Amino acid sequence: MIKSMTGYGRSEQIIDGRDILFEIKSVNHRFFEFSARVPRVYGYLEEKIKSYLQQKISRGKVDVGVTILTLEGTNAEVEINHDLTRSYVEALRELTDKFDLKDDLSLSSISRFSDIFTVRKSVEDENVIWDCVRQVADEAVAAFLAMRETEGQRLKEDILGRLDYIETQVCRVEERSPETVKEYYNRLYQKMTEVLGDNRFDEQRIITEAAIFADKVAVNEETVRLHSHLDQFREILNAGGPMGRKLDFLVQEVNREVNTIGSKAQDTDIARIVVDVKAEIEKIREQIQNIE
Repeated sequence: MIKSMTGYGRSEQIIDGRDILFEIKSVNHRFFEFSARVPRVYGYLEEKIKSYLQQKISRGKVDVGVTILTLEGTNAEVEINHDLTRSYVEALRELTDKFDLKDDLSLSSISRFSDIFTVRKSVEDENVIWDCVRQVADEAVAAFLAMRETEGQRLKEDILGRLDYIETQVCRVEERSPETVKEYYNRLYQKMTEVLGDNRFDEQRIITEAAIFADKVAVNEETVRLHSHLDQFREILNAGGPMGRKLDFLVQEVNREVNTIGSKAQDTDIARIVVDVKAEIEKIREQIQNIE
């Protein structure tokens, strides 16, 4: 299946007490380029996500965003500083005795000293976190790849249509090229007749000149190679898999053959065909830039 390099996917799920959001998007790029935004505490996920995506994406500038919100009370532990608490209690009782105060020491009064408590985030297993994130990533990436395939199919249909048009124009060149030799022969014969009148002239010389002209403007080798390139283009498009680089190289070969025809052919009709074909080649080149 042909794929575009442009795509987007998003998924959000609650798994094992964590609200996980995974978002992925990509645009054109010659190679696989990856960037990710993940919470700092989960920085180790970046390399895991990159390896995961490299198995599914060969080209494109890929940007990933991940957020992980832990639901209340699922990953925090409260530690009590017993020594500090004991010091506070002893100090308060000393004040009670020394100044004859009412002893109303209670848990609520002690809890006002916030420095006796330390809230620590419990240690999380990296593999467990990655398994959770990967489940969400699977759904987001599936949507992302589906979008790439849909866009890729549209690109394929557009390119195939343009290839058919180019093929038709190449056939027109093949039909027109022999006519240019005949027209050259007729023009040369008419010119000699006008110049020499009834005097005899060497018709074989005209035939020789026409043969030299025919060899000079012959484009049959180029048109044969063009047909071959166009067939190969279709085969690659129908084969599936990463193909952008192959097509990029092939479109250069097609353009080279068309340029050669344009430089050889000394005919306005063929020149117009070449201009039309080059315009189609440029449109195909633009489309290929978005194929994986």
